[in-house]
Amino acid sequence: MSDVVGYDGRAVVGGVRIGARSGATISAISPVTGTSIAELASFDADDVRNAVSGAAAAFESGVWSRASADDRKATLLRLADIVEGRSDEFARAETLSMGKPIAEANAVDIPGSVATLRWYAELIDKVAGEIPVTPPGSTALVSRVPLGVVGAITPWNYPLEIAVWKIAPALAAGNSVVLKPAETSSITALMLADCAIEAGLPAHVLNVVTGPGSVTGEALVRDDRLDALTFTGSTATAKHLMVASGETGLRRLSLEAGGKSANLVFADVDDIVLAAEKAAFGAYYNQGEVCSANSTILVQREILDAFVEAFRTAALGYTPADPLDPASAAGALVSERHADGVEAAIDEARAAGARVEGGARRTLGNSSAYIDPAIILDLPSDHRLHSHEIFGPVAAILPFDTEEEAIRIANRSGYGLAASVWTGSVARAHRVAGRLTAGTVSVNTVDAIGLTTPFGGFKQSGFGRDLSVHALDNYTGLKTTWIQHG
Repeated sequence: MSDVVGYDGRAVVGGVRIGARSGATISAISPVTGTSIAELASFDADDVRNAVSGAAAAFESGVWSRASADDRKATLLRLADIVEGRSDEFARAETLSMGKPIAEANAVDIPGSVATLRWYAELIDKVAGEIPVTPPGSTALVSRVPLGVVGAITPWNYPLEIAVWKIAPALAAGNSVVLKPAETSSITALMLADCAIEAGLPAHVLNVVTGPGSVTGEALVRDDRLDALTFTGSTATAKHLMVASGETGLRRLSLEAGGKSANLVFADVDDIVLAAEKAAFGAYYNQGEVCSANSTILVQREILDAFVEAFRTAALGYTPADPLDPASAAGALVSERHADGVEAAIDEARAAGARVEGGARRTLGNSSAYIDPAIILDLPSDHRLHSHEIFGPVAAILPFDTEEEAIRIANRSGYGLAASVWTGSVARAHRVAGRLTAGTVSVNTVDAIGLTTPFGGFKQSGFGRDLSVHALDNYTGLKTTWIQHG
């Protein structure tokens, strides 16, 4: 493993790098190396108010909010090109920040971020208004207008990509943005803001504030000048943000919260080995730190033994190694503290009488944030771990006998983000998908996602949608201009 230290951890406000007025910083500790890679500015409430003030002034000035569609499109396309040109640097920073394999960052996260920027840039001049039917002698024009200042709070599992999911449509619509990235993984968000400055985005239109969620994030959400708040993270935090927003003032909320997604494998599946391999991917990809991870695997009893055997083999491919090695398929969890929680969940399953295969804690270099993929078998079906989001490389396999039973087990989770169905029957695919409570149901694959389809969930998984044209609903309002001419 190699150490990289000295990333610029100052925030970006008004198009320049600045520290906290108090001089306070927090260390960004890499789970890969166990050492600090940056000293991040730790913003307090006054610092955040300053950032929001600048964003509000920029919006009111019209420098971006009233810029032409062509100008906004060209700027976002330049931003995409600049990020793409620095993709190796972004990938390395992403890996060092949160432990994901650099091969994944290079092949998925950074290209996905670039593609998202380009997609929303190209959408800018393709969103049309409406001319609804009105009485004779009148014409009404319905247009989408930007809301104003958007506060965005983003997680550590996909630091750049999910930030771009928020930023790209918000900026495309003409808003100003104040982004608060996770304190454990702020570096690529700061790099993105640098690239935006280089691309010509006006000062104060994109600001990145850093610091603890309890201080910096709380100050952001309680600023009554926010017109919209978008968030991805835990359900508990999403609930808190709803309360804090309600106490501060009315604003548009889009909250993508937790998940506990089920993968239903029926006996009529065409290829058991492929289903097992994809199930392992759905459970262990990104070290299982995925809100839509298919960590509850329901398998029809008559194929259970064959599936488990194939799954064991597939799980070995996610044994963690140095994430800076391009050959590694799995890396570190985001922190040793988070690994402690995942290890505790594995121990809890074992104490409840489950058979646990794998799940050993590992130390590589100076970090013990590495955990082998764990397979949990024979855990009672009513155990809390079947409905608790572990957010680590842990998969529980449960047998079922009937289609009705599988649907009932899958839907009893308090979440509703994603699900997968494996079957050779087109009729069953439609029937089961229609009854599963999930924002996305993937059939004969896992965790399907694309720029053209909305991503989000139901129940405790929150509301609002990222990606697709529908993301604009988070950041725009419908305005009617009624003209009486007769």
